[in-house]
Amino acid sequence: MRFLYSLTPSLLLLAAGAAQAASSWGFADATVSVNSKKGAGTGSKEKFSVKAPLSQPVVLGTTDSLKILLTAQEDGKDKRPHQAFVVLQEPTTGLEAPFPLTVKESGKATVEIKQSELPVQLAASTAPLKASIVLASFGSSEGLNTPIFDVEIKTDPTASPVVYEKPLRYGKQEEIHHIFRDDPKSPPKVISLAFVLAVVATVPALFVGWLALGANVSHLSKALSDAPLAHGVFFGSIIAMEGVFFMYYVSWNLFQTLPVAGIVGTATFLSGAKALGEVQSRRLAGER
Repeated sequence: MRFLYSLTPSLLLLAAGAAQAASSWGFADATVSVNSKKGAGTGSKEKFSVKAPLSQPVVLGTTDSLKILLTAQEDGKDKRPHQAFVVLQEPTTGLEAPFPLTVKESGKATVEIKQSELPVQLAASTAPLKASIVLASFGSSEGLNTPIFDVEIKTDPTASPVVYEKPLRYGKQEEIHHIFRDDPKSPPKVISLAFVLAVVATVPALFVGWLALGANVSHLSKALSDAPLAHGVFFGSIIAMEGVFFMYYVSWNLFQTLPVAGIVGTATFLSGAKALGEVQSRRLAGER
């Protein structure tokens, strides 16, 4: 008696575990039909079940669509699962493509698959694809993953074949050798010399214009005596700026030229203001 009493709880636990393990997902009233755009009534419709998958492959043409209807069940009762897919698998590579089922609260589920919606790896397969039903949800019920039929992809012989292109993978690439553009070169010396002579030729005309306009050369000594630093720095900065341009033309780059040009330009601005002030003072005194 004691042995029977000690064995009874173990038997009850074993029976409860067996009842729990027996609960699983399945489906009923499952059909698959192939509909073609070329005309009504040209498709086919067949029934299948978990224990009786289709023995012959379903042919899916270029313009055809594969429609699957079923009723999901949990432990024999119609119910809506949390996950419901039709999975197509390429048997050679093992690549899979899931197509979700649209499921109602009553468990009625449907999905429509077109050949144009298949990934290129599956569409280019020469072997029939393996179609499986996957049903699962929360709780203790065991999920379902069972093959139901094969899908044979029929391509249009007149159309260009589907070609799989290898995707871009990020990784170590070949070494890149950069080819930089050559540094800008100065124009030919003949052209430069011609422009220099053209500029020098205007210097005599500049002096003739000053004399014709009444330039007072006699005031040079007075101007230098009143503001020698301003006039000297102003004239020297102009000459220096010409030297900066010459060095930039001959050998300097832009980073060497800009700082020097900035310093010379500042000196020209400050000394020019003082020199013009001295000239204005003579104009106001009536000496000009």
